[in-house]
Amino acid sequence: MIRIDLLVNSPIFLLGLVEALKSAGLTAASVRTTPDEAPSSPVDAIVIDADALTPAEQPEQIAAAARIAPVLILDNSFDAHADYVRAGAYGVVSKRTSAEGLVAAIRAATSGLSLGPVRSSAPRRPDHGKAAQQLSEREEQVLRFISCGLTHGQIATRLGISPHTVETYVSRIRVKLRAGNKAELTRAALLGGMV
Repeated sequence: MIRIDLLVNSPIFLLGLVEALKSAGLTAASVRTTPDEAPSSPVDAIVIDADALTPAEQPEQIAAAARIAPVLILDNSFDAHADYVRAGAYGVVSKRTSAEGLVAAIRAATSGLSLGPVRSSAPRRPDHGKAAQQLSEREEQVLRFISCGLTHGQIATRLGISPHTVETYVSRIRVKLRAGNKAELTRAALLGGMV
């Protein structure tokens, strides 16, 4: 069973997050509302709401958490993604992603493919990173939306294309990344630094 530490400062968001993880078979082993508190028990991953971090101390707070377990940051802004990863986060997940998308990201982070300092010696799947560089700009857009949990119809609406065209892009992406399902596509997006 995967044990998660949650750092979220919104009680309602936290309640929904705990329930979503529980229904996916994951355990919220500890729940915190401030980064000053330490996880109360050993955990496999840490999920941090970016709004719960102190802006001036974000890099240090993320680095400290990453020494404990792989860290996923929940944030709606795409501006600071690179900063979070440089600080030691495994990746960034949109707060608007589906529960399935977040669970897929957590499973990727705990699967031994983490980029964080704790597991830096763990093997990575090189084909995802290299193949991700071969994706077209539109394929990268589609992959980002998939990793955020959007359906093919939602992606089509956002990009102004038909759902059939989205299907075509997804098929091409799967071939290039050798990915069989959405969880593998999400993992590839995370490892390729697209999310």
